[in-house]
Amino acid sequence: MQKRSSSNSPYIDSTRKGARGLAIVVLAIAAMGVSAAAGAWVQSRMGHHERPSLSAEQEQVIARQLSRDSAFVRENVNQLAARVGDLRAQVIAMDGLSRRVAKAAGVSYTDPEVQASLDEDSAPAMDDIRGGAARWSAEGLGRELDTLARQLSDQKDWLGMLDLVLTKRAGAETGLPNFTPVDYPYISSSFGWRRNPVTGRHTLHEGLDFAAPKGTPIHAASGGVVTEARYVSGYGKLVEITHGNGLVTRYAHASSINVKLGDLIEKGQMIARVGSTGRSTGPHLHFEVRMAGHPLDPKLFLPAPSEALVAHAPGKEGGQSAAAPANASDGKESVHLLAKASEPEINTRPRLR
Repeated sequence: MQKRSSSNSPYIDSTRKGARGLAIVVLAIAAMGVSAAAGAWVQSRMGHHERPSLSAEQEQVIARQLSRDSAFVRENVNQLAARVGDLRAQVIAMDGLSRRVAKAAGVSYTDPEVQASLDEDSAPAMDDIRGGAARWSAEGLGRELDTLARQLSDQKDWLGMLDLVLTKRAGAETGLPNFTPVDYPYISSSFGWRRNPVTGRHTLHEGLDFAAPKGTPIHAASGGVVTEARYVSGYGKLVEITHGNGLVTRYAHASSINVKLGDLIEKGQMIARVGSTGRSTGPHLHFEVRMAGHPLDPKLFLPAPSEALVAHAPGKEGGQSAAAPANASDGKESVHLLAKASEPEINTRPRLR
């Protein structure tokens, strides 16, 4: 009986083929697993090295941007610090100017807020501000700018008030009768008590007498309105000008009158000519200044003539008195007389004599 070889068994062959197929599948799966694991490991290793690289790049970009921003901020803070320094210099300069103007005008200058801001203990030095980008923040410099701007505004308001005071004072001085009414400054008779050359009685001479040739132009000592332009007993041909605030000037003994009642007159305008009308002993101008009806010495207002002009003045040889005194003023110290303007006027019209 013939034995069958085991190697020739179909069953065994089939089993072997199945085992080989299974082994191939297992190996394939194992290979795939290894491949996947290797890929994951490689990816993990690559990611581990790439992430720090991307982060460093981002940090470099951010660092560059921060550097640019920091430079921009420093530049602007430096510019702001320079502006603060310049503005503080202007405050100091304006304070000095205000003091000089106030002193010249005789006005008391007090600005505590400005003085406090200029105090070394309460304000930074200009050098510190101009070079203080490291010490001063933009916000702090902004506040300093606001403070200085407010102080400049306050000083502007104060200077505006001073300007108003000076304007009013200038207006008052402009209205003063400080223009010499004739070109011949020789005074033949001063203001005050004297023996009247016509009556011989001791009376108050209420003005100044200027000796001058007949026909010499007579000029208004200040601007105003003509309130008299006629012949008045004693005064002769008279021009009276009202300047406001109770102030009146009179020009008497004229030979002719060149204005009429109600005319508006400018300072220095010719209004008449020297004569000897009325109660007079010779050609001259009788000039009066009255405040609220009270006679004032015109020398308080008129400027002092030069000695050379007085020396060559016509009529000096035959006059009674010397030239105008050296203490004649330019009228500035007489501004206070205008304060009497509120008093009721007393006999502002010429006295008929």
